[in-house]
Amino acid sequence: MRNADRRTVIAGLGAGLALAAGNACAAPRGRKIGYAIVGLGSYAELIMSKFAECEQSRLVALVSGTPDKLKRFGEKYGIPESHRYSYQTFDRIRDNPDIDVVYVILPNSMHAEYTVRAAQAGKHVMCEKPMAVSAAECRTMIEACRKAGRKLMIGYRSRFEPYNRLAIDLAKKGFVGPTQIITADHGFNARPNQWRLDRALSGGGSLMDIGIYSLNAVRYLTGEEPVEVSAVESTDRNDPRFRTVEDRISFLMRFPSGIETTCVSSYSSNHNMYRVTGTEGWIQLEPATSYEGQKMWIRRDGRTEERQVPAGKGQHAGQLDHLAECIRNDTKPLVGGEEGLADMRLIEAIYRSAREGRRISLT
Repeated sequence: MRNADRRTVIAGLGAGLALAAGNACAAPRGRKIGYAIVGLGSYAELIMSKFAECEQSRLVALVSGTPDKLKRFGEKYGIPESHRYSYQTFDRIRDNPDIDVVYVILPNSMHAEYTVRAAQAGKHVMCEKPMAVSAAECRTMIEACRKAGRKLMIGYRSRFEPYNRLAIDLAKKGFVGPTQIITADHGFNARPNQWRLDRALSGGGSLMDIGIYSLNAVRYLTGEEPVEVSAVESTDRNDPRFRTVEDRISFLMRFPSGIETTCVSSYSSNHNMYRVTGTEGWIQLEPATSYEGQKMWIRRDGRTEERQVPAGKGQHAGQLDHLAECIRNDTKPLVGGEEGLADMRLIEAIYRSAREGRRISLT
């Protein structure tokens, strides 16, 4: 977002937010909460397919800069032309009472702008992770939604995935003894020529993308905030994919209770797992945070066994319906803007540690 445009958006907050505040947490009765999807890329396509599993949420509007996508997905999901918007006409969502929530699924550098504009239009916001490209932008988003009296939730879908929820519960209860160490490794072999490899759009490399799963996992598995971080980057600058972003970054964190965590984020290796090691054994998920197919193993009393969790509502539908419930009941989302801000502050500290080659205190 250009500086001039940013000033225009922020300067316009007053009137828009005042209008929004008039019906701050009103929720429609007798119908599902209506979502508008902003950005119709591959992940948005997945999200759109998940509304069929939702009990409290429905897809009602689309926003895209590509007319062909608006037509194709509009026809597929029965979205009338009156509920299809371009980026230029986005602010007209203010006048559409069917839209309760704007789900921002855009390149990272656009998250702040469209969250603020959605709040101006009087809509609640679901925003994909990472929340923004800086902690300062995260704070702007939180403040915009606060002033508008609107909910802000970040798309941490794993918090609604059954195996991850069980892992959190077992770790909290000390099922394998008090947690001592957590390892979390996430990566994939990034294909070239995509927006994630352009720092201007992504804000960074693998850490801003797949690495956030490692980072967020150790935070929700410990239930604590780290007090210290140390990081090392390894990037082959001869690889054309990594002209402006990092490939691999490894980071260690220490938590107040003494738990230590070791994490890996990579754009050149394929892995998706974490292990919680306690005094009496360990709990491992692999894959841990994929769209589907999670598996859990537990090592305890000298035996390793696979633990299976009954299938329930999928993590994507669970996430969508959770925000709908928060709107109806005027409750705080499990993963609100503060959660996204916490991750972004840590990401900045990790980058700083790798850049300066030293340990960073977070206290």
